[in-house]
Amino acid sequence: MINLDPRVQADLIETTDVMADAARAAILPHFRSRDLYADNKDAGAFDPVTIADRNAEAAMRRVLAERRPHDAILGEEFGEQSGTSGLTWVLDPVDGTRGFLSGTPTWGVLIAVGDQNGPFYGVIDQPYIGERFIGGLGRAEVTGPMGTHHLKSRTARPLAEAILFTTFPEVGTTAEGAAFKRVSAQARLTRYGMDCYAYALIAAGQVDLVIEAGLNAYDVQGPIAVIEAAGGIVTDWQGGKAHDGGQVLAAANTTIHAEALALLNA
Repeated sequence: MINLDPRVQADLIETTDVMADAARAAILPHFRSRDLYADNKDAGAFDPVTIADRNAEAAMRRVLAERRPHDAILGEEFGEQSGTSGLTWVLDPVDGTRGFLSGTPTWGVLIAVGDQNGPFYGVIDQPYIGERFIGGLGRAEVTGPMGTHHLKSRTARPLAEAILFTTFPEVGTTAEGAAFKRVSAQARLTRYGMDCYAYALIAAGQVDLVIEAGLNAYDVQGPIAVIEAAGGIVTDWQGGKAHDGGQVLAAANTTIHAEALALLNA
């Protein structure tokens, strides 16, 4: 991370909260609306986008235009905007739009800020539940209906006792799916379809692993910051940096990460 003045750090934290609040206000009027319509961004499959996605990202960009106009932005819906500060905000206004359309409260707003080395501060926000998972710049906490609590990922335990999550049962290509199944076959419990909320549960100490493929930078940078602040680890399937997306292995600790990594590459 580049060296940041404490006043800049405080401004980044405050700006992130303002952005998350703005996204909540833009999204919630549309959640579980009976007349919600989704456009499809992928003619060969189903990659939905709604007015909630677009309005939320636009709201966050307005906050940045006012508070941090010299920072760069990468957002899912409106692409890249260059900056001159050396900092980049990475935004996913509704991670889990399929879940959003289905009425499940497992989607979230993802916000990260970082430099060329990746994210150093991030948020996973679930507006409907009212939970905000925060990580980086000396913070690792969740605020929500049960108050504010420190985030701490699970300590090491064998894969045979672990809970594993992924969003789609197919997990990318046929080869990637086979690699995932090698890990899943050894885990105690495998669950599907949680989108970004599964990463929040690693930071909260509830689950051990999330394994996914085919991700974008905006899918993973917020979760990386939160999980690492809570004591977990996030890499690609070769053990390298994952902030550009692709294959992602998120783990509660280095021990179970190493066990899963070995099976993914067996």
